[in-house]
Amino acid sequence: MRRSTTPVIAILLVLAMLLAACGSATPAAPTEAPAADTGSETAAEPTTAPAATSDGPFKVAFVLPSPVTDLAWGQAMYDALKTVQTQMGGESAMEIAYSDNMFQVADAAAAIRDYATEGYNLVIAHGTQYGNSMFDVARDFPETSFAWGTATDTGESAGLNNVFAYEADAQEGGYVNGVIAALLSQSDVLGVVGPVEAGDAKLYIDGFVNGAKATKPDINVGVSYTGSFGDTALAAEAASTHISAGADVLTGSAQQVVGAIGVAKDKDVYWLGTQSDQSSLAPEVVVATQVFDWVDVVNDMIALHNAGTYGGKAYTLTLANDGLKMVFNPEVQIPDDVMAAAQQAMQDIKDGKIDPLPAQ
Repeated sequence: MRRSTTPVIAILLVLAMLLAACGSATPAAPTEAPAADTGSETAAEPTTAPAATSDGPFKVAFVLPSPVTDLAWGQAMYDALKTVQTQMGGESAMEIAYSDNMFQVADAAAAIRDYATEGYNLVIAHGTQYGNSMFDVARDFPETSFAWGTATDTGESAGLNNVFAYEADAQEGGYVNGVIAALLSQSDVLGVVGPVEAGDAKLYIDGFVNGAKATKPDINVGVSYTGSFGDTALAAEAASTHISAGADVLTGSAQQVVGAIGVAKDKDVYWLGTQSDQSSLAPEVVVATQVFDWVDVVNDMIALHNAGTYGGKAYTLTLANDGLKMVFNPEVQIPDDVMAAAQQAMQDIKDGKIDPLPAQ
């Protein structure tokens, strides 16, 4: 499936309206946690938008396994691309095309090669399963920039110099969400709906468990993995199982969580999210979300490409460099002591006083 941004605007608006309808009321704008003074460290430099190429708009292609409106992994990057496009001056300065729902690696590989053949400046393979295929294409297009995540391998050992890599220290926001969950829970039972036990999903879940246990050492945190990133029915089933076991606060990762959040809404159970703001799905129960902000990363890759550096750099989102942001839903009244504890955990992680993944 091949799309550009222009033909899908109407569809995206309709989808946004449908997603908003899942809640009982239209939520106010999400509130980002006040930033602590952590210096000038950023996710990437420069933070200002780069210029378009002299030959026309800078062309970015985006290949991903889920919809761009998944309220999770895919949407976080798509939102960043749209923000950068606006910063650069709109579609005349930056062209975006995407192929979503690329569950089959062979289909994704064909899309990646097609975009490179068509002269796209930056091709983003938004899934680690695409890595080998992307490396093969990158060898044939040395002046095209490629990027993939979550990963740190820029292909240097394979002789490539046109590959960027990116990842998120998702355990950081996971830890903060674990603190919040433990303090909100009345039953001292939490439920986690994981997808595949790998990548940023596992980092997030491990951080969540550590944050909850650091807050209440005797709390019961049930973790289940569905084995799928996108099976919403399995996620809903897992959420129901956790609630039946006494969980009164849930969390989870990947695009599958749409199903789990629906169950949390129906059962009036708090939800804590990650990757993309999920409050629109259930504004009355989604307390907070760790949001992946790829804007500075995308800006930096474009600026480097325009300067003649086509790859060779790896990026990591953290709370300290503002690549990870804790967004609190104003529709949910968070007790002052819970908010204070969350803010303190954020600051301690930034200052290096808390390691969300301590050595075992």
